[in-house]
Amino acid sequence: MKLLKPREAFDYLAQHTDAVLVDVRSEIEYMFVGHPTGAVHIPWIDGPNWELNPHFVPQVRKVAHAERPVVLICRSGVRSVEAAKALEEAGWHTVCSIAHGFEGDLDDQHHRNAVNGWRFEGLPWGQT
Repeated sequence: MKLLKPREAFDYLAQHTDAVLVDVRSEIEYMFVGHPTGAVHIPWIDGPNWELNPHFVPQVRKVAHAERPVVLICRSGVRSVEAAKALEEAGWHTVCSIAHGFEGDLDDQHHRNAVNGWRFEGLPWGQT
C-alpha cells in the first residue's frame, strides 16, 4: 500500500486515469460533509451500528478489478488504511491510501479542515 498526501493523490489520479477513487466514509459523512469530485462511495464502516461492511471487497470489485489501481480516502486516513489492507489481502496489486483524508487531522481546538486534508488543500470536492 502506498500512502499519498492529498495533493500527491490528486496528481496520481490525474496521471493514472484507470485508477478508481473510493470514499470509504459513512453515508452520512459522504452526503453531508462532502466528498472528492469523482469519488465512488463504498463505506468501510457504516451506521446505524457502525459495523464493518461485510460486502466492502465485493462492492469494490464491482467498480475495479484487482489489476486496476484503487485510491482510498476517509476522514483522517485511518479507515482508508484498514480498507487498503483488506483489498491487498483480497488480491489488489495497487492500492493507495490518502494520508490525512478528506477532513484532515485535528487542530489544537479539536477542529478538522484547519491543518491538512483534501478540503484544506483546496482540491475539488462537492456535496450530494
